[in-house]
Amino acid sequence: MTDYPAHLARWYIMMDDGRSPELARYYAFRWVWSGNLGADLLIRPLAAVFGLEAGGRLLVITIPMLVAGGLFAVEWTLRRRIGIGPLLALATVWSPALLMGFLNFELALAGALYAFALWVRLEGHRWRAPLFVPIGALVWLAHQSGWGVLGVMVFAYEWARLATAGVPRWTALWRAALATWPLWLPFLPTVLASQQAEGSFNYGRRPLLVKWSFWKQSLRDRVRYLDYATTLLLLIAPLVALWFRRLDRRLAVGALLILLLSLIVPRHLGGGDLADLRLIAVGLMLLALAIDWRPGWPLMWLALGPFAVRLVITSAVWTVHSANVAYMMKALDQIPRGARVAVAVREEVGLWAQPLYGHLGCYATLRRNALVNNHFAIPGVHMLTLTPAAWKWVDPSHRIYARARRSVRLAKFKPAADADYLWYFGKYAPADLPAGARVIFRSKHSLLARLANSRAHR
Repeated sequence: MTDYPAHLARWYIMMDDGRSPELARYYAFRWVWSGNLGADLLIRPLAAVFGLEAGGRLLVITIPMLVAGGLFAVEWTLRRRIGIGPLLALATVWSPALLMGFLNFELALAGALYAFALWVRLEGHRWRAPLFVPIGALVWLAHQSGWGVLGVMVFAYEWARLATAGVPRWTALWRAALATWPLWLPFLPTVLASQQAEGSFNYGRRPLLVKWSFWKQSLRDRVRYLDYATTLLLLIAPLVALWFRRLDRRLAVGALLILLLSLIVPRHLGGGDLADLRLIAVGLMLLALAIDWRPGWPLMWLALGPFAVRLVITSAVWTVHSANVAYMMKALDQIPRGARVAVAVREEVGLWAQPLYGHLGCYATLRRNALVNNHFAIPGVHMLTLTPAAWKWVDPSHRIYARARRSVRLAKFKPAADADYLWYFGKYAPADLPAGARVIFRSKHSLLARLANSRAHR
């Protein structure tokens, strides 16, 4: 997962709480109650029992299983049987949001699915509304986008239920909106947090082109045309179900609203990136889940195909990558504790496969208490920040974009001017290095160089 090492290093700094002099010199951590804390809260008890890295691994393994379980919980609650819908929807669990390591969002999405199933199950109970005040707040605490998904699902369900009961359309609309009131508690802190975060409402450059690009990448994994085919299948199958009157409006309306929101919501929202991209996979998930059909076993097994193929391909790639990373991490033996490490990562322009090297440099913080330049540490956006004794370099200062088969030039790589070491990751070796740099470790897709201004020379 591209962002996972950065999360792991942040948790390490968070739990160190200033006890290590090297970390305290470079990093500061300030807790802020916000709608983006799911994994940060859960990692503490897991790390206390299993250790940080093992606890993080257990958390990451559990999250996609929870999302998948949430699909079946919704299906069973609505229909009291398992049909083709959740089996097709499983393909969306392996979404870009999960592959990039958006752990808080994925945790909130799982919470939203289970909470929605409970909302349906408790229909008619007078204590459902007060119970959902804290439930909605907990989903928001994991991630505000998951809370938004829950709100849309509840609204769509109530609107479809009222419309089916013969309530006039506009009356059903406002009554469905009011029915979501138990989820309104986090609304004010969400608005306030968005106003305080830097770049909290930003569409970026050329937003229409970016929206189109994100739709094409809605299920981006490793193989471009396989991912396209999966997306098309999840769009066509509900249309076929609609033709045969097998599409459940209680979920389909919510799916369409979320897909519409993916076109309206900006890329940067509340300090987070790719807010719109992550919603597309959720919309496709709910659209598939809306298919109300229980065919024979041959078709049921066939419906698992997209998920199974994606899982096999990603597992094979990650197995090879894991072995490569294990060797790359031997470079840490050459880095003294508390060193300043400039991380450079070659990212290929137009490459479809999800990038694998983006935040591997954060392991230098995790295992050597080093200062690195690819943390998420923007003041006012992230709880992790840099101290005045550190430097200004944070994500995305490590990224160097290059076209296919082109090497990158590192002679004037700016973060290296303030660093002791340069740690490079990329498919091709760099064309040059800063003056006086001496390579002390090399692997197939990485190298570590000691820089001329390293304190190790003094």
